[in-house]
Order: sequence, then structure tokens, then C-alpha cells
Amino acid sequence: MLEIENLTISYGDHKVIDALSVSLSVHCIHGLVGMNGAGKTTLLNTMAGFIRAGQGTILMEGNPLKRADLAFLETENFFYSHITGREYLGLFKAPAGVPDIDEWNRMFSLPLDQLIDGYSSGMKRKLALAGVLRQDKPLVILDEPFNGLDLESSRLLSLIITRLKQRGTTVIITSHILGSLTGVCDHIHLLRNGKIMFSRDKENFATLEQDIFKDVDPGFFDLVNSII
Repeated sequence: MLEIENLTISYGDHKVIDALSVSLSVHCIHGLVGMNGAGKTTLLNTMAGFIRAGQGTILMEGNPLKRADLAFLETENFFYSHITGREYLGLFKAPAGVPDIDEWNRMFSLPLDQLIDGYSSGMKRKLALAGVLRQDKPLVILDEPFNGLDLESSRLLSLIITRLKQRGTTVIITSHILGSLTGVCDHIHLLRNGKIMFSRDKENFATLEQDIFKDVDPGFFDLVNSII
């Protein structure tokens, strides 16, 4: 299990994550949803070791989660200027047995010997994904991985994520597009006010959208009807 217990993260007097506790099954695909400001990125950055929690623990299979245990795709990716895609991927250490860069690139079809400065936003996203996924870590965290991808690339990413699960990888994904999660996830968790409000298994995804928006829809309907 991947266990988060009593996790609290504050910025000054503001608690972004408030005594959050949740247990996530390993070798599964977990979706994390929530409104802007719910704390999704803060939670993921804490799991990745970029933010220190005020209190609480994160354990994977009973041991403290370490940066070396995971690969993390951030929402916004940084690329050095004046380097090629191939040079960028060379920054990421891949374990023995992982296909080489050119073999991996058969999936993404990127111009690896061209400067990244000339890449489109979608190409940059695919390059960042390649760098993360080739690390072959037991835990992969993807923050908004479908951003900037076209339909074909989104479909490819869904197939890659599913294949990672089949190989025993635990995957955590965030997305503002609910459909991109229901298509691949085994479990989806709603983060609100710094806490996990509920979790749903695949068998209960049919009512997921209704469950998420039941508290806000009446106000939305009244607002729309009063204006349009």
C-alpha cells in the first residue's frame, strides 16, 4: 500500500493540506481530482520531496517514500535553452534493460536532434513524458499529463499508462478532464479543502460526476439561468 497518514502542509497560516489520510493500492492507477486551489499539486510535490510537510507520513510498502522511488511529471516543465531533445533525455538515468532513446522515441516520433526551442507545446509535453517514463520507477506521478496533447497522443498516453500498470507500476494522475481519468483509472479520489472527501472504484464511476458536483451545481444553474 501507499499510505498517507495525517499529512498537513501549510503556507503561513493557510493549511493547504489538512490532516489528510488515505491508503492507495499499489500496482493500480489512481486519479486525483479537485477544483483549482484544492491542493493537488501541493500534495504531489510533497510526495515527490519538493515540499516538506508540517506533519504526517508517506509510506510505500511500509517504508518512507523516497525521491528515488518515483518519477514525477510536473504541470509545467522546464527545458534548458539551446539543447536538443536527445540531450534532454540524456539527463535522465534509465536502468539496464530499458529500451534506448531511439527505440523509445518510436512511440513519440520527436525530432530528437533538433533544438527544443523549436518544439511545439505538444512536442515538449511528449518529450517531458518520455524523460519521466523511461526512468522505470515503481511509482509514477503525472500532474496534468494530457495538457497540450492532441487526440492521438492522448490515446497513446492512455495505452502507455495502462501498460505500466500491467507491469506492476503504481500510477497517480491528475486531470481537469474527468473523461481522461475514467478511461484509465482504477480509483479516483476527490480532494477538497485539503482533505480526501471520497474515493470511488471503477465500478462506481457512473455516478462520479454527479457526486463531485452535487454541491455546486445548484448555484451554477441559478447563476446561468439568471444571466442567459
